[in-house]
Amino acid sequence: MKYSITQTFVLLILRLVLGYHFLYEGIDKLFNETWTSAPFLLQANWIFTNYFHSLVNDQTLLRITDLLNIWGQILIGISLVIGLYSKVSAYFGALLLFLYYAAVPPFLNNQMLIDKNVIEFLCFLIVALFPTSQIIGVDFLLKKTK
Repeated sequence: MKYSITQTFVLLILRLVLGYHFLYEGIDKLFNETWTSAPFLLQANWIFTNYFHSLVNDQTLLRITDLLNIWGQILIGISLVIGLYSKVSAYFGALLLFLYYAAVPPFLNNQMLIDKNVIEFLCFLIVALFPTSQIIGVDFLLKKTK
């Protein structure tokens, strides 16, 4: 795809900001010895409530969920920041945000229909659909060496 310089710059900044945010959140959870997804999962109140609650009731599943969340955020963040497989990572980031929203949708608590998860979800879709890593990123360097 051909983008103007301005489009490339804005899409690159969006990719970097999303990557930084996910990387920061993952590292923050990794080094917080008391962090667990259990309180969030126990708030689940929509279509997958029983499933999310069952994860908390089984310590092995909870630990796996925590590790997948932490390392998912870290790997998605790194991927977006360096521009390596960023299209795939953006889709995985969108999937993770969809799961957050499905667990605790704000509209069930008399809040807005659209929250930060929806906004970030849409940003991930933009990064996936308008990739810049083949213009500026490791993907570009890998493509050049072929």
